Amino acid sequence: MEKNGSSSSTTILAMRKALWLSSMVIFIGYFMMWIMMPTMVYKMTWLPDLRAKLNSTYYGTQGPNLLVYTFPVLLVAVAGSIYLHLGKQASYHGHQREGGEKSRTRGWRQPVVVRGPLGIVSGIELGFLLMFIALLVWSYTTYLHVGFCKISPAQIEEDGGKLWKARLDSAALRLGLLGNICLAFLFFPVTRASSILPLFGLTSEGSIKYHIWLGHLTMLIFTAHGTCYIVLWAVTHSLSEILRWQHVGVANVPGELALLAGLCMWATTFPRIRRKFFELFFYTHYLYILFVFFFILHIGIAYACIMLPGFYLFMIDRFLRYLQSRSRVRLVSARVLPCEAMELNFSKSPGWSYTPTSIVFVNVPRISKFQWHPLTVSSSSSLEQDKLSLVMKVEGSWTRKLYEKLTSSSIDNLEVSLEGPYGPASTHFLRHDTLVMIAGGSGITPFISMIRELIHLKTELKWKIPKLLLITAFKKSSDLSMLDLLLPISGVPADISDLELQMEAYVTRDKEQPTKENIKELQTVRFKPTACDAPISPILGKNGWLWLAAIISSSFVAFLLFMGILTRFYIYPIDHNTNKIFSSSTRSVLNILLICVCISGTSSLAVNWTKKRNATATTQINHMKGMSPRTTPESYASNGDAELESLPHQSIVQSTNIHYGERPDLKKLLFDCKGTSIGVLVCGPKSMRHEVATICSSSLAKNLHFEAISFSW
Repeated sequence: MEKNGSSSSTTILAMRKALWLSSMVIFIGYFMMWIMMPTMVYKMTWLPDLRAKLNSTYYGTQGPNLLVYTFPVLLVAVAGSIYLHLGKQASYHGHQREGGEKSRTRGWRQPVVVRGPLGIVSGIELGFLLMFIALLVWSYTTYLHVGFCKISPAQIEEDGGKLWKARLDSAALRLGLLGNICLAFLFFPVTRASSILPLFGLTSEGSIKYHIWLGHLTMLIFTAHGTCYIVLWAVTHSLSEILRWQHVGVANVPGELALLAGLCMWATTFPRIRRKFFELFFYTHYLYILFVFFFILHIGIAYACIMLPGFYLFMIDRFLRYLQSRSRVRLVSARVLPCEAMELNFSKSPGWSYTPTSIVFVNVPRISKFQWHPLTVSSSSSLEQDKLSLVMKVEGSWTRKLYEKLTSSSIDNLEVSLEGPYGPASTHFLRHDTLVMIAGGSGITPFISMIRELIHLKTELKWKIPKLLLITAFKKSSDLSMLDLLLPISGVPADISDLELQMEAYVTRDKEQPTKENIKELQTVRFKPTACDAPISPILGKNGWLWLAAIISSSFVAFLLFMGILTRFYIYPIDHNTNKIFSSSTRSVLNILLICVCISGTSSLAVNWTKKRNATATTQINHMKGMSPRTTPESYASNGDAELESLPHQSIVQSTNIHYGERPDLKKLLFDCKGTSIGVLVCGPKSMRHEVATICSSSLAKNLHFEAISFSW
């Protein structure tokens, strides 16, 4: 049996490696097409050949762009989904062995830029950033060279004999083409359940900074593009062009509307504005719908297919999140701490696993029907198989209102909807000799799930666990109560004593330990369920990655089928592939509608199928447990509450080294750690992350391997 399991694990690892290598080859080819696009070879040789072979009465000029730019990315997304599914099927032993290997790229993951407008940037990130900037510089200079060479005497004559006007026109057009490159990659980082990002070792929450960088670049270039045309029209006395909506080709008015929507979004994204007026930032970001819609009308659907794949995958992810958010989840209980922190405990489908440091987006309609807030998962799916816990601290108006509701005596039920969890495809805690976790305030929350997962690996699976050092910095003594969340509600101190864990807590504002009279007790709130409540379950079931691959492929095939029928029997008889008769805007709107219908149709079918399967499985589990079909949610809740009542509450603050009135000397604490490989994880204020990154990037800390956990949604 063990031999068969080892053989199966080896086969799965080989299949994953083959999928990864194939995906990398396809992606490199896709990137090479972007490099070649501005050149004369592409324009005069490759593109005409592609159009001659692929232009048809079914797809017209869209065909080549769909094949060269859209299809490869969607193929990588499907391969990535299968890759991730196989990763879930691989034995945990294989992951342990994989995590214990020394990574050859570990040195490249060290921070090389710490302080600056880009924040903390690793060697790999800096390398890719320089490559992307080089692509933009190469593309623009090549576009300009080709464009200036194509300026004819007739065009100069049209511009009143002024060569600079013709060159300004060419430069403005090429700025638009340059912005398209940034836009093509803009939506990949914000696809939360992305199957492409994990192929590069990335997560959506960790890639938000790439979305921010690309967003600033996109709007900067498109703003310059629009400004150049307005200046050109002004000096040539052609301001009436601003109001032109061309029947075919590039339409001016949609481009201006897209730019206006983009500028409104861009204005609210700067850190100071976003922090002070988060709701304004949140709601104006929905203008991306208008931005993309009018952008496609501006350039036409044929050229938009070049930028389509990233947004296509984002639309699938967004619709699946919408379907998941429509369900109410079962909130079992909440723990309210003296420091105004809260832990929400939800019922979860047994057997559904997620990784530590995952996040969940939460909506509480009683507070706001439209706001979704990212919260860190504090539970371990291995240790707590039927519960999922989230931790948050009062830091804004939304969390303040939630805290007031939880502490009010009249509450007995709270309607909550969730999206997620989203997290890394795998974790590599075990590859280090020592693991140092540095937290500032509520930054301790991602480490709670890590420690609970390590408790499971040590106590249940008897794995070798690295030495653990938890360094926390709190403002007040009451914040120390957050350490009690390291144990699940069913935990006992023996669980955590099995770990080789050293905890150092620093209280910066209080000079001495408070008296017992000033210490508030932890408060537990229990909720009565309703018939509408359901345990949290994956939107696509346990085989979610396979279902995602099926949705991506089937929706795209359906789109190609319906688009071919539409083009052949409606558009082609009118236009005959000339692109000079049929309205470009109408063609774009029809294609957008087809995309929306295909994505929503295939996604809804997949979700409904998995819901039926989950309902059948839940019924079987309930019968196996001896639950009667007539059991009401209220009686089930009373049983759960009785179980919670019987669990002892133990404080682990007493086993922590507490330092009052001082800040941690992080440099000394890190340099005192012994071992050839020390993983350093930090989550907290920006200044703390920068300090730790500076220490780890110094030449004296070759054994320190830095990783920041920062949620910047």
